[in-house]
Amino acid sequence: MVARDVLFEIRKKLEAHLGENIKLKANRGRRKTYEKEGVLESLYPSIFIVRVNENNYFQRLSFSYTDVLTETVELSFDEGTMRRSVG
Repeated sequence: MVARDVLFEIRKKLEAHLGENIKLKANRGRRKTYEKEGVLESLYPSIFIVRVNENNYFQRLSFSYTDVLTETVELSFDEGTMRRSVG
């Protein structure tokens, strides 16, 4: 159950940043990478939601904690970057 513990740790670290500004870099396959800035809006047992405002258009993006673990999504906060090496 080591993987479950790591995912729990990722969620705990995200809870500390709930409601804060966040920068994310997401790899969506085949050289499709995008970078967005938004607010960490909410956390759920398996996913977290980031609200992005682009040109007065609000969009909600959801990611799983596994995305952070596998480095598909890289999250940056004011004090640093959250990567696979959590801890």
